[in-house]
Amino acid sequence: MRTFLALLLALAPLVVVADDSSGKMIYGLHEKVHIKELGITVPAKLDTGADSASLSARYIRTFEQDGVEMVEFDLSIDRDDREDWGISAEQWDDVELPLSGHVRIKRRAESVSPGERDYSRRPVVTLTVCMGNRQEQIEVNLTDRSEFRYPLLMGSEALQGLGALVDPSLSMAVGEPGCQASEDNSEDKVVESDDETMEAAEAL
Repeated sequence: MRTFLALLLALAPLVVVADDSSGKMIYGLHEKVHIKELGITVPAKLDTGADSASLSARYIRTFEQDGVEMVEFDLSIDRDDREDWGISAEQWDDVELPLSGHVRIKRRAESVSPGERDYSRRPVVTLTVCMGNRQEQIEVNLTDRSEFRYPLLMGSEALQGLGALVDPSLSMAVGEPGCQASEDNSEDKVVESDDETMEAAEAL
């Protein structure tokens, strides 16, 4: 019996990082995610209760350049974390990306004053993310997440695209991102939908 238990414990790490029979990959509640367009790797929270993905940004403005809708922003990540994660000034300051659309995020009832809209409208960009050995283009809305521990939130839409199963008892289960560089010619999609995610309930 002891030999059998020892064998199970020895195989447990292999089960975590392996694909299951349905082609799904098991991830922890928190994982490192590489963002190709920005050239950075940041820790993310994987939240199946949120529909869309969010990246921490501030000083957000939209503009038009050569007939293309663009968005400019700074990554809202404090200096100590930027240094720890190897993010240079060129990677976080005055970032410019094509605008994919906008998404409406429903606000918590207690945060809405009489006469105010019960949703916030956020710009959306398309980013190529790598988590473990899987890469996918996902739509990410921009909002200031500096009050939360993780600058990137991976919602259910992004997790489905990656074929992810989330085990909340695990953290950083798949280690450093290790995707091969690849070209993805998928067209940007415009997003305009309601999202009832409860981001304020995240553990700090």
